[in-house]
Amino acid sequence: QVQLVESGGGLVQPGGSLRLSCAASGTIFSISAMGWYRQAPGKQRELVARITSASSTDYADSVKGRFTISRDKAKNTVYLQMNSLKPEDTAVYYCNRAIRAIGEYQSYAYWGQGTQVTVSS
Repeated sequence: QVQLVESGGGLVQPGGSLRLSCAASGTIFSISAMGWYRQAPGKQRELVARITSASSTDYADSVKGRFTISRDKAKNTVYLQMNSLKPEDTAVYYCNRAIRAIGEYQSYAYWGQGTQVTVSS
């Protein structure tokens, strides 16, 4: 059974940090490139961080140098460490497969519930 469960979101002040977790069930996730996406109100969902099965990483320019994606294959869990948060990082964050590179079109049938990140003073 395919399942994605995101957690770790919350309200944080600008400049603060959060660590998101994504527990994935299903063999396909352990062998796939995985990514963290976000969707702000009125905007399309975008891929901001990607990690391959070999743990090679890539980031959107908007988060490069501030966010770090990692994965624990034994636990089938993907993490997103977010530092120096800005109000424009406010969004619902989701994890999912990320077969294609950042900026390319991706479409997946199943999504978890996401976790809300709000950056505000």
